[in-house]
Amino acid sequence: MRIRPTAVVLALALATLAGCGDDAEPTSSGTETGRQQASRSSNNVPTEETQEGVAPAPSTVTSAPGLASSGPGQVTVPVYFVGSTPQGKRLFREFQRVSGDDPLLAAADAMTAGDALDPDYGTLFPGGSFASVTEEPGAIVVEVADDGWSTRAAGMSRREARLAAQQLVYTVQGVAQSRLPVRVEAGGEPVPLFGIDTAGGLRNAGPDGVLAFVNVTTPEQGATVGSPLVASGVANSFEANVPWEIRDGSGAVVKRGFTTAEGWGNKLYPWRTKINVSKLPAGDYTFVAMTDDPSGGEGGGPTEDSKDVTIG
Repeated sequence: MRIRPTAVVLALALATLAGCGDDAEPTSSGTETGRQQASRSSNNVPTEETQEGVAPAPSTVTSAPGLASSGPGQVTVPVYFVGSTPQGKRLFREFQRVSGDDPLLAAADAMTAGDALDPDYGTLFPGGSFASVTEEPGAIVVEVADDGWSTRAAGMSRREARLAAQQLVYTVQGVAQSRLPVRVEAGGEPVPLFGIDTAGGLRNAGPDGVLAFVNVTTPEQGATVGSPLVASGVANSFEANVPWEIRDGSGAVVKRGFTTAEGWGNKLYPWRTKINVSKLPAGDYTFVAMTDDPSGGEGGGPTEDSKDVTIG
């Protein structure tokens, strides 16, 4: 596990715009809610119901006055990576500290390299980096270093190509805190990205088509935490129920509960909870947040996002 300095949480995100081609909307069936799931105790695992206040919804663009400072010459930026979900590959957001000299390019570099703190995340970009990323009147302009990304890489499907384009769009729009269209250029002229025409500017697809249905913002991967453990993130989960678990090094569940997101059904909504971990022995654990699964696994199972932490 690679551990890096703790990032500062930002209230960023992106509003729903045009959907992404052949991505299906999620469906749910059954009647059991996350509260009912969380209340079933097995092996004497403690259960807990918590509902705390939440930060402004990161699925809407806000008038935040700029990126948070993370130290001398640094800012904290959102970077979108790719991870596995029951719906296939989706985007997960991770906040990272980068140089404040050129945060747009630094975030794009982390994205293309797949340089995520969480080992469950990766990238669809097959190596390489962009030459520059600049915010200009009416667009965010991304300059490619060569024509290596003009066509799909070997083994890349059309859906993966569209998701890779969205990985770029969500990242640079998140850093710029703007929904400006993204143009990919070479020598000042528009060029395709993995076979996708970018001349008219790439726009962010609807979150339900490209984002994972649950994403943990805090605790961060590799963090050392005390009691209460404060967890937060975003989710689109059945009836807004967000079950969570704490697992020990063997994978056994030592504590479980649920919290409630601000909404559900059409986008990702913020959730937040505080968990009393004072009775857990100090050591390494994994915090897992998930979507409610009223189908009992028949629909592919819940989406999960996990973070390895140390309880001190």
